[in-house]
Amino acid sequence: MASIRDDYQEFTALGAEVVAVGPDDLQAFRRYWSENALPFIGLPDPGHRVARLYKQQVRILKWGRLPLVCVLDRAGRIRYAHHGQSMADIPPNSTLLNIISEINRS
Repeated sequence: MASIRDDYQEFTALGAEVVAVGPDDLQAFRRYWSENALPFIGLPDPGHRVARLYKQQVRILKWGRLPLVCVLDRAGRIRYAHHGQSMADIPPNSTLLNIISEINRS
């Protein structure tokens, strides 16, 4: 499965912006983004404020935060949300790109 980085230009061509939110602190995010040359935004959320806001599930026995993928429209409304049931449960980029295309058409 392609990573967001692999298809980042397709996301931006549709007018989308990608933001990855994680539980690490600012220094850890800066280091990871630098080491991996990620083209999208990384938002540290060590206090879990964003996770709580979007109702991201946390399961200690499943390595912490489970994946949450949201697509918001330009007004900031959630138009699609996928709450992963495991760390590998992430929708393919093609699904997300199709959803963004549909939102753009509406």
